[in-house]
Amino acid sequence: MRFHIEVATGRQHARSFNLTEEELGRTVLDPWLSGRPILLGDRRWTRGDESRLRILEGPELSVQDLAFSQGWANAERASSDVTATVLEAATEGRRAQRGPTAIVINADSAVQTVADLVSGQETETVSLEAARERIDGRDPTVAAVILVVQKD
Repeated sequence: MRFHIEVATGRQHARSFNLTEEELGRTVLDPWLSGRPILLGDRRWTRGDESRLRILEGPELSVQDLAFSQGWANAERASSDVTATVLEAATEGRRAQRGPTAIVINADSAVQTVADLVSGQETETVSLEAARERIDGRDPTVAAVILVVQKD
């Protein structure tokens, strides 16, 4: 299966056909979701400028299917609109890749700051190596990593 995309603003539009999943991610989804422009046709398209993105998934279109400006009509006829599904999956994938938030606290007393942070909370002491494994392994239960640095 291949992906066919259309980016449109008002009456202007640009289309691309027969993208692989990797090409779709690299050239369309990554820039679109991070607010960078998509380079398509003779212009840059960004989500912030009222552009709409539409993604179809279907069979690869031949040169004959694309001839005489009939590519998009043929793509619509033979494909399914997967825009919402693909964008949702890409957004979730980006969240999972980001991992936990890291917070650095500069404090006069590192011990007092940690005591204040964990007061009334269930705590567990782990080795730095165990913490690193949970962070690098993208443990979904790790929401934040707090590093307390004592001021000189």
